[in-house]
Amino acid sequence: MKELLFLTYYWPPSGKASIHFPLDLIRHLDRLGWKITVATVEEDTFTQKDFSLVDEIPPTVEVHKIKSFEPFNLYRKFTGKAEGEPLIASETISRENKSIAHKISIWLRMNLFVPDARVGWYPYAVSFLKKIMKHKTFDALLSMGPPHSTHLIGKRLSKKFNVPHIPILIDPWVDIVYYQDFKRNWLTLNIDKSLEKSVMSHARHVVFVTETTRSDFIVKHPSLKEKSTVLYWGYNEDAFAKQEKEKRDNSAIVITHAGNIFDYQNPIRLWEYLRNQIIEGKNYKIQFIGTVSPGIKESIKQNNLESVTEFLGFLPYNQVITKLCNSDVLLVCTTEKRHVPGKLFEYFRTQNPILCFGDENEEVKELLQNGRAGKFVHYTESGCEILENLSTYRCELSYAKKFDRKTSAEILARIVEHLKR
Repeated sequence: MKELLFLTYYWPPSGKASIHFPLDLIRHLDRLGWKITVATVEEDTFTQKDFSLVDEIPPTVEVHKIKSFEPFNLYRKFTGKAEGEPLIASETISRENKSIAHKISIWLRMNLFVPDARVGWYPYAVSFLKKIMKHKTFDALLSMGPPHSTHLIGKRLSKKFNVPHIPILIDPWVDIVYYQDFKRNWLTLNIDKSLEKSVMSHARHVVFVTETTRSDFIVKHPSLKEKSTVLYWGYNEDAFAKQEKEKRDNSAIVITHAGNIFDYQNPIRLWEYLRNQIIEGKNYKIQFIGTVSPGIKESIKQNNLESVTEFLGFLPYNQVITKLCNSDVLLVCTTEKRHVPGKLFEYFRTQNPILCFGDENEEVKELLQNGRAGKFVHYTESGCEILENLSTYRCELSYAKKFDRKTSAEILARIVEHLKR
């Protein structure tokens, strides 16, 4: 029997968007005949819950939930939030919040938790999994990050039991985008760089989700050139199989953003353009699915768009897909040149026009152009060109289906098979 151990901090019923990539890889690997064991945390206290995802776990998958020290429980107390009160990702690192408690909490997070605030899982996971691996043999050990502390668990177990380690990096490590506005002290930064280097050196193969991130890591760690692969985030074809049109007022052009959106992703010129269009009698509706930062909400208010804006908050995944399929324009805001938003591939599959904001991201621009799916504009622009020519943009279905996660799982299986030779 071919067996894999997957380390992933997020697992159903967590509703975090980053759960879908590992979950779909595991579902397809299971269909390909691999026996999968999953190690995850006992309780993820940060994210919203989507219990519908539990039904997506194959019954043959063995899941171990391991306890962890959760610093976000302390964050709630420190910032005056009630126990169990949901935390909003975009608010926990917002620069709009000027309170002393918030500033101190960010400093502690950036400088005392290395490599990240989930490192409290490390000692419990290592201890628990050592007992399992004494009696069970795996063909490979795969770790999903962020949180990148998961890769440290993978490296430790890989070295002890001589099992090939394959880190899967959804985002960069030391210079991940949400660190860009916050200062980390030199000691923290150097420790983190050392941890990143140790994992990259030890890994038998590394998987990235963007070409640009892979290229960036090869500059820092040249050995990765011969032992790394890009598997784009992709999408789940099964989720689109039974989508139907919603009944809605077709007079309004519906613009939808799915996922977290942060202050540094604010398309200010778009809001100004929509304000002027509405004054002229045009009909627009804006939908936000997921968390929205204070800065974005303030821009919506300043441009008198509150009456046409819905903050839908967290929705179960199948409802998110329905909303995307029934939109007229899909909004995505990139953060930096290495970032290819995961939602982009689900956007492709809807075949609805995509309006993408960013400063420097040739990879996203090329993906949009290759699929004739939408337009990439700078944050200094309004995006009016696409809004006034919607019929010009429609992703080719054959192009979108290249990113089905079934294909990614098949590639990953071949990588593991190669390591066994």
